[in-house]
Amino acid sequence: MENRPELAGWRWGPFTFRLPFYHTRLCWSEFLQGLFVSAATGLALIPVMTAFFGLSFEEAVALSMIHAALISSAVIVFGEPYAGGWITPALPLILAFVIGGYEDPASRFQAMTALSLVFAALVLFLGITGLGRRFVIWLPDTLKAGIILGASIAALKRVFVDDAERFLLEQPIATGLACAICLIFTFSIPMQKLKERSRFFFLLGSLGLLPGFLAAAIVGPLVGEVDFDIQWGFLVPPLGDAFAKVSPLVIGWPSQEMLLQSIPLALIAYIILFGDLVTGNEVLRDGLKVRKDEHVDINLNRTHFSLSIRNAIMGVVAPFFPTQGAVWTGVHVIVVQRWKQGPRAMNSLHSGLASYYLMGLPFIFFLLPLLTGLKPLLGVALSLTLVLTGFACAYIAMSIPRDNASRGTVVLIGASLAFFEPWMGLLIGVVATLALVGWDRSPDPIPHDE
Repeated sequence: MENRPELAGWRWGPFTFRLPFYHTRLCWSEFLQGLFVSAATGLALIPVMTAFFGLSFEEAVALSMIHAALISSAVIVFGEPYAGGWITPALPLILAFVIGGYEDPASRFQAMTALSLVFAALVLFLGITGLGRRFVIWLPDTLKAGIILGASIAALKRVFVDDAERFLLEQPIATGLACAICLIFTFSIPMQKLKERSRFFFLLGSLGLLPGFLAAAIVGPLVGEVDFDIQWGFLVPPLGDAFAKVSPLVIGWPSQEMLLQSIPLALIAYIILFGDLVTGNEVLRDGLKVRKDEHVDINLNRTHFSLSIRNAIMGVVAPFFPTQGAVWTGVHVIVVQRWKQGPRAMNSLHSGLASYYLMGLPFIFFLLPLLTGLKPLLGVALSLTLVLTGFACAYIAMSIPRDNASRGTVVLIGASLAFFEPWMGLLIGVVATLALVGWDRSPDPIPHDE
């Protein structure tokens, strides 16, 4: 068996630190996408923070900067092979619990701290005991595919049903155009053939989410859906002021009751996170069939440890759950698709991921023209990532089942998880799998690259 190399880095414990520009090369396509698309998506929570959590725009930017730096650390500091992001499907559940259950901003941030710390403890326990990895191995393929499809339906439901007024009805042309362009360039079979024949379309396609995002920025003002108010200069995010309003070290620690109330939501968030990890592994499995020249170390215990550390830091410094997840599916698919094109397109998966997440290094949050320029596009960015996530999850989920009974069961499980409470959806999924398919475990549930 050929022993393929893993990209070098500095080992510390189970983790690998890869210094940008030293261990990883700069991939311009991924860097530009990260600069604009990831920045805009990372800032998308600012309207929520200012409306419900008592922060100014500048203080919300400071919190977003810390969240982005922590997400970037997953790739750069901890050496994870996934594009990091939020546990997005859990967000509406979390906001309903925190905003609906607590009146003042201080108690809402204490509730966010409780959620972050309980989740960090849960994930640390599953990592230390190795139960997280065993859970992934134990899960049958049909239930696994159903969880992925459930994430797909939930993401699309958020854009087209739950938050349609905020997403589609406010900026329908800009949002629709951005989603259409990105879907065509990323997944279209006719476009893949056109990219093979035309260098122009090949280069345009290599920019991933950026062409769609730029199209929305150009067309949006022409149709009256986007109104830019760009301000020049530099913004120094008021980290001290934000820290004084959000950190439990200043406003006080959450009560025991808050911690206990957080346990069910932390478990639900883990179930969703688990679906993200399964999806991320399936995307890597697909890529490793093509890229036989690079070893990618997939270690679920390491992933659990890094998640626990990031959520614990966030809970103390800048609590806003669930912004520290494992996989941003839309971006993960985009980067892996480029990596599959071979060493000339991307020398290493880690180079592509690190280039994308250079946006998480704080310098962009000091650029006032960029912040104010992205402000009217925040909804488009969030819609774009949810639609791409939905499509990517659907095509991965439907590629797993091997017979018609399993395919039908996957759709039933996916719909149950998307429309019912997570516990109810999971219960229906387990019963449906046992009754209709059986416990069809895969002989190789975690992708290996031998």
